[in-house]
Amino acid sequence: MTESSSMETVKALEEEEQHKWREVILPSLIPVVPEPELERESGERRRGRDIVIAIDHGSKSKHAFDWALVHLCRLADTIHLVHAVSSVKNEVVYEETQALMEKLAVEALQVAMVKTAARIVEGDAGKAICKEAERVKPAAVVMGTRGRGILKSVLKGSVSEYCFHNCKAAPVIIVPATEAGEESVISLEKS
Repeated sequence: MTESSSMETVKALEEEEQHKWREVILPSLIPVVPEPELERESGERRRGRDIVIAIDHGSKSKHAFDWALVHLCRLADTIHLVHAVSSVKNEVVYEETQALMEKLAVEALQVAMVKTAARIVEGDAGKAICKEAERVKPAAVVMGTRGRGILKSVLKGSVSEYCFHNCKAAPVIIVPATEAGEESVISLEKS
C-alpha cells in the first residue's frame, strides 16, 4: 500500500465517522410568526439566510450572539445555535444548554425577529462546528474568542482559529471581546 493510498483510506474513515448530535426543542413560548411580507425583495433576501452561531455558557459567546443579532441578522433569516459538548448523552449538560438556547431564541425573536434552530453536537468543538456548517451551508459562521494572546492560542489551540482555517462551507466571523468588559452589544445599543 502506497503512502498516498493509506492517507486516502484514513481520510475516508474520518469522513465516515458518526456525527452525533441532539436537536434542541425550543419552547412553545415563542410565537409562530408568519413569513414576512417581502414583496419588493427577491432571491436570498426574500428567502432569508442561514447563520450558524457557535455558543457556550461564557460571556464571549453571548457577546458574539448579540453582535450577530445587531450587525448581521435581518428579517427572514434563521439562526442555528450550535453548542459542542463531549457527550450528548449527559442530561445535565443537555438541560443547561437547552435552557440557554431557549433564552437566546426568545431574545433573537424580540431583538431581530429571526427564527432559531438549535443543536447540541458531540465532539471536538472546532470539528463539530465545521461539520454543522457543512450540513447547514450558512451565509456565515459567527463565534466569539476567549481573547487569549497569539502564543497561548498557538500552544493550546483555539476553536475559533481552527474554524477560521478549516471551515470551507462559509466565512467565519470571529467577534472579539469588548474592552468595556462583560457588557453585550445589545445593552450598549440600548444606552
